[in-house]
Amino acid sequence: MDSIFIYIVVINVVTFLVYGIDKWNAMHNLRRIPEKTLLASAAVGGSIGAYVGMQLFRHKTRKPKFYIGVPLIITIQLGILVYIYH
Repeated sequence: MDSIFIYIVVINVVTFLVYGIDKWNAMHNLRRIPEKTLLASAAVGGSIGAYVGMQLFRHKTRKPKFYIGVPLIITIQLGILVYIYH
């Protein structure tokens, strides 16, 4: 269980940073991180980091695949955790 907790913390920190980097790149007209990568990082366990990054950086908050998709991923992941650990 400890390794799962460490993985979740690390992937969420990384995902949060990736959203921040993409926002910074967008503001400075630099190469962007593909949306597929942003959503994939949320899907592999970084959904909380993605959501916090979206809110804090005001990034991707107007795109339905993000403002609907990321909370949906969170819900699915929480459901899986409850199923596994209940």
